[in-house]
Amino acid sequence: MSKWSREIDCSAVILAGGLNTRMHGRNKAFLEIGGRTILDRLLESLRTVFSEILLVTRQPDQYIGYPCRVVEDIYSHRSSLTGMHAGLVSAGTRYGFMVPCDTPFLQTDLIGLLLSELEPEVDVVVPFYDGHYQPLCAVYSKRCVPVIEEMLDNGDFKIIHLFDRMNVKVVPLEKLKTADPDLLSFLNVNTPAAYDTCRDLAADLSNKKE
Repeated sequence: MSKWSREIDCSAVILAGGLNTRMHGRNKAFLEIGGRTILDRLLESLRTVFSEILLVTRQPDQYIGYPCRVVEDIYSHRSSLTGMHAGLVSAGTRYGFMVPCDTPFLQTDLIGLLLSELEPEVDVVVPFYDGHYQPLCAVYSKRCVPVIEEMLDNGDFKIIHLFDRMNVKVVPLEKLKTADPDLLSFLNVNTPAAYDTCRDLAADLSNKKE
């Protein structure tokens, strides 16, 4: 158990419920970058911080044997908010750190920074830069669950609409860069082009270590 998980009652929630349409149906979690799947890389980072890791999916059979607790969506809607809801409901902790399954360079220092920003009255800790929230690399309280359920019941799947109704703490660019100077944690493999970019980056990072 890490220094952060001892202090913060938080679980990691990997969101793996997407259709992967822009990757032509290939499951992004199992794409290889730097000789390892994205999921393996992600789990390695998360295990250093969290004692409980959940993975939300609609294809649980694909994740048998992985060191995480696999849970399924409770709502039928396909959306990131649906996965967040299932993760928060299923977590055995008061908070959930949300991360998509296609994030190969998640930095533990960035996770630690977000967790350190939690306060008793705070419901959401979310990064913000370039004029945008980063809601899928953020921490959410279980207090968000009733509001999320109301949104899903009303067909509102925009995560940022949740922020209008909760106590949100925004982490700005300057502070994010103290933990992740190159903002690698926010790189996602959303398209084949992004996949190529991440593979090249992994090769560059490996060469710098040698």
